[in-house]
Amino acid sequence: MIKSMTAFSRAEMSDNGLTVAVEIRSYNSRYLDLTLRVPQNYFSMEEWIKGMISEAIVRGRVEVKLQVQDVSEAACAFEIDEPKAAAYHKALTELKARFGLTSEISLDHLVQVSGIIKPAEIETDLDRGRPLIESCVARALSELNAMRQKEGDFLARDFEKRLNGIEAAVDEIASASEGLLDHYRERLQDRITALTQGMVEIDPSRIAQEAAFLADRSDISEEIVRSRSHARQFRTVMGSPEPAGKKLNFLLQEFNREFNTMGSKTGRADVSHTIVQLKSELEKIREQVQNVE
Repeated sequence: MIKSMTAFSRAEMSDNGLTVAVEIRSYNSRYLDLTLRVPQNYFSMEEWIKGMISEAIVRGRVEVKLQVQDVSEAACAFEIDEPKAAAYHKALTELKARFGLTSEISLDHLVQVSGIIKPAEIETDLDRGRPLIESCVARALSELNAMRQKEGDFLARDFEKRLNGIEAAVDEIASASEGLLDHYRERLQDRITALTQGMVEIDPSRIAQEAAFLADRSDISEEIVRSRSHARQFRTVMGSPEPAGKKLNFLLQEFNREFNTMGSKTGRADVSHTIVQLKSELEKIREQVQNVE
């Protein structure tokens, strides 16, 4: 199965005064590289969330951001710093007496002092937030994988098109490489005739022997068979439900090895030119495969 490693998703869910938002970004990487940002009160859930993500994603750099907002009545409690309020009230009273002020000390005078009324420290109820966080992470992962699969389908169509071109080129090479024995026999005959200007009688059996030796050294039938096999395996891997990136990259290396061997063996200029084009096509596929999970 072809999946791209590059994608983005965001999911947000609310329930009973609790709002959870999850953002996931994924990029190319040789291995699974997971970074998670969670609110301080939810640090204890970090490994659990990483476990959910690693079950859904095999390879890639994955950045996850979790935000939790609690607007329930229980989360909006405040408390009074009574010692601080009493000390401030005492100071105001002394100030009033010293300067003979008659105005009353009101609540406004007290609440304007920072820290007298402050949010209460409430212990986070992780059991309350866990189901909503799990659902939100699952939704974000589902949307991320849908995007990765969509991009993967596009890559698979491109790979199929290029594989068809490679197979056609390999067929051309196979066809051009037929009759190597006759090709070398004629080439040897022409070279010897040109060098001797027809003044030396040529032993046909010796020419045939040399031609057979050259033809054997230039035989690329095994490489052609293996190249066709690699193309079939490439399609099989693309259709497999397992992550395909590493296997496809290995097959590209095998393809390249076969084409290099063909290039070193062949003595035909047209075949060498086709092999250069094939290697260029392989490089285009290789660049795309780096984005496959």
